[in-house]
Parts: sequence; structure tokens; C-alpha cells
Amino acid sequence: MRTLLLFIGLMLYSQTFFAQPDLVFSQIATVSNAVDITGAGDGSGRLFIVDQSGIIRILDQNTNTLIGTNYLDITGPVLFGGERGLLGLTFHPNFKSNGYFYVNYVHDPSGDTRISRFTATSPATNNAVDAATELVILTIDQPGSTNHKAGDLSFGPDGYLYIAVGDGGGSGDPGNRAQNPADLLGKMLRIDVDNPDVGFNYGIPPDNPFVGVPTYREEIWSVGVRNPWRFSFDRLTGDMYIADVGQGAWEEVNFEPAGTGGRNYGWRCYEGNHTYETAGCLPIGNYTFPVFEYDHSATGGRSITGGFVYRGAEVPSLYGWYVFTDYVFSNFWLLKYNGSAWVSDYQPDVPIANITSFGEDDNGELYATRLSGPIYEVTASPLPIELLIFKATLKEGRVQLNWSTATERNGAHFEIERKTEGTDFERIGQVAATGESTSEQRYTFEDLFAGPG
Repeated sequence: MRTLLLFIGLMLYSQTFFAQPDLVFSQIATVSNAVDITGAGDGSGRLFIVDQSGIIRILDQNTNTLIGTNYLDITGPVLFGGERGLLGLTFHPNFKSNGYFYVNYVHDPSGDTRISRFTATSPATNNAVDAATELVILTIDQPGSTNHKAGDLSFGPDGYLYIAVGDGGGSGDPGNRAQNPADLLGKMLRIDVDNPDVGFNYGIPPDNPFVGVPTYREEIWSVGVRNPWRFSFDRLTGDMYIADVGQGAWEEVNFEPAGTGGRNYGWRCYEGNHTYETAGCLPIGNYTFPVFEYDHSATGGRSITGGFVYRGAEVPSLYGWYVFTDYVFSNFWLLKYNGSAWVSDYQPDVPIANITSFGEDDNGELYATRLSGPIYEVTASPLPIELLIFKATLKEGRVQLNWSTATERNGAHFEIERKTEGTDFERIGQVAATGESTSEQRYTFEDLFAGPG
């Protein structure tokens, strides 16, 4: 009994309808020293942009206008320069009612990391927030190095505040801080800002993985990161993606299923999937390795900038892809788990470099920042074809193929190929495509020599 397999594809400048979308960056504003961008989650149609020197600006999406006055100015207590400064911003899930938002910055003159809360007395307005409303939530001692501060923070789907902390700097983590359970450096933290413990401005979630474990700081969610330059939650699944900047050879993306803490991501024992300094390290089975890595070559990069899984509505072809880039080289990637393996799409020809951060608005649309000032909306070129229906029907010894498309772009023709058991695909015909269409187009082809399946 012969098994008949049929394949149909649309040839368009060597692409098929299985192609990944090509990223497109459209500048929408300019903000100096931009290192972060986010919506407030209040449905106000505002984007909040972080200037590393210690300023937060507002872009009103309703009018596409950059508000002239600063939303927050804390340039006084911010130590700005190199990898230090105001590095991260996130809004309380109830910002619309309580006006709370949180920042991560390097304090002047101490050089330590501060996680602080500020309060907007009129959350729905663009009125400047008083710097005197600062409540220091957590201070993290930093060594004298000027790098590896990380700086990202975000509320998870569980309502707790997650904080990325770098290893404190110095080549190769000289103090082995990332593996030290008594040190907050080189860790992912998780704290409760709504239920503080006595004597503190935060509490420890009772299900944190190291609660009650001797020698471990209970704020720790995961250990073994070097300099996580942006982490994010998939707003659909709650999964976490952590982009960790490498030492001298490998950049990596770590994936954490929702609610799965207590992991050791390996640094400094491992850089990516490769040994770095394993003296005194645990057996390899104790570490969680990245789902993606790239090397320090021209086709890779030098410093990863993590992004988001796109869950917006404006670019269907991008839906479900994790978007990230390299800061030094203009190389971009899309990453997705297809149910059995991680698949990626390498895009080296995007004419944008030095992306410092990605961010989402309240609707899940994607944006990006550059240190030199440009703020971009991130979209993607439409796929050459959107297929609605494809079916094959055996009729009087012939196989009739019927398919229809919802949209077509620059289409030339469909190539029809046939495969039978024990043979390779062979070309059996072609059908001219409409080429350009935004309405349904129907097509038919008959394979006269298919024989019984």
C-alpha cells in the first residue's frame, strides 16, 4: 500500500509561507540615554522612558507626543556613567489606584544598588512626581567595580517583584559572588512589596525556594547569573526569559517555566553551555543550561540585550516569538519553542544597532530604545502569504488540491511537489499566484498521476 504525501508552497523571493517575519523598526521619539521603556498597565496609552542619567519621560501614544516635562527627576542621587545609573522601571499592578512605581538605580555616592518606590499622587495625569516620595525598599552592597549592575525589575504574574542583580563586576566574577548563597549579587530575587516584614520595607514570599535553607538569603529566586541585561515574562504563559551577558565567549538566553524557582544558571562555573571555572563547582546535573546561545563572532555578538515574547495584536506573524538582539552588532534573533525543540531565526541585516532595551506597552506591542536617543516601535514585514485552507481530495484516481489565501504579497506562483513512500519530493506543476491581494483567493490543482494512496 503506497502512502501519498503532498506539499504546496508559494515561492516569493526564495521564501515560502513557512518563513519567519522580518523585524522592522520605526522611530517614534528621541530621548537621550534611553535604557528602558514600559507601559504602566493602567490603560492610559502612555509609554514611560528611562533616561539613564536619572530621568523618566512620558510618550503619550494617544497623541504621539513626548511630554515636555520630566515625570521623575532623581539625577541628584543617581550615580551615572558606564553601566551605572537609573537602569530599570516597573509599575505596581495597582498603579492606577495607588500610584506606586519602582526603580532600580546605582546610588551616588555609595555606588550601591537601590530598589526604591515612588508615588504619583495623581496616577492618571502626567504631573511630575515628587522625588521626596522615595521609599528605599532594598539596598544591595556593590563592590568597587563599575560594571555588572544588571538593573532590571518587573512584577511577575504572581504579583511579586522580581529583580535582576549582576555579579558586581570584575573579570570572571573574582569573588565567586554568583555562586555564593549568602550574597545577593549574581542572582534573580523575588520579594513581596505589599506585605513587608517587621523592620523592612519588603517581605519574603513564603514559597521562595530558599526559605528556611541555612546559608541562603531568602530573597533569592535563582542563582548563577552574570549580568542579566533584561528579563521578561511572557504575558500569556507567565514563563520567564533571562538574557545573560557573557564573559568573553558566549551570550545566552535562559528559559524558566512559570513559577519554577530555585535554579542555578551556572555562572561562573559555566559560560553558556561551556565550562568556565569549575573548581569547587557541583556536579553538572545541578545546573540549568540556556536554551539558546551565540558566540563572540561576527555572526554573533558581544553583549546580549534581552527582549519579550510578542503578544500584541498588530503583527500576527510575530506572535509567540521571543525577540532579542546583540548590543554591539546589529544581529537580531527570534526564538520559539515549537512543541519539541527550540527554533530560532537569525536576522543579521536589520539596519539598527546598539539597542539598549525592549519594552511592552499595555497592549503587548513592542518597543526598543537606543542610548543615542532613538525610540522605536518594533513591528515586522508581513509574510508573503497567509494560507487559509489547504486540502487534498482523492477523486476518481486523481488527487485534487484546493487551497485559499487571505493575503498575498509579491507572489509569483505556487510550486506543487509530490512525495511518495521511498522517494524524494518531485516537482509536478505550478499555479500562478494573484501576487498582491488582501481578500480571499482560491486555487485548484489536479495531480493526474497520483494513483491510489
